Amino acid sequence: VQLMESGGGLVQPGGSLRLSCAASGFTISSYLMSWYRQGLGTTREWVASIQSAGGRTNYADSVKGRFTISRDNVKNTVYLQMNSLKPEDTAVYYCNTARFGWGQGTQVTVSS
Repeated sequence: VQLMESGGGLVQPGGSLRLSCAASGFTISSYLMSWYRQGLGTTREWVASIQSAGGRTNYADSVKGRFTISRDNVKNTVYLQMNSLKPEDTAVYYCNTARFGWGQGTQVTVSS
C-alpha cells in the first residue's frame, strides 16, 4: 500500500498548482481521502477531504473557495487544485487516508 504525492514546486503569489496523490494497493473510492499540510515549525493541519460515497467535499476555512479536492477513480488518484495561492500556503502537503496512513509529502513554496 502506497500513497505518492507529486506536483509541488515554487509559485508566485496568486498562482496555481495541482497536486496529485497516486494510490496503490487499495481503491481510493472506498475510503475518505484527505490532504493535510505542515508549514515550517507548525503542526500538521487538515486542508480538505473527499468522501468515499457520493464524493462530498469539505475544506478548511483558510482554503475554502481557492482549493478544490477531486479524485479520478480510473487513475486511482486524488488531486488538490490550488488557486490564488498565498505565501501562507507554503508547506509540505500530504495525502492521507485513515486506514493506510500518509504519503511522503510534496513541498509547495509560494514566494515572489
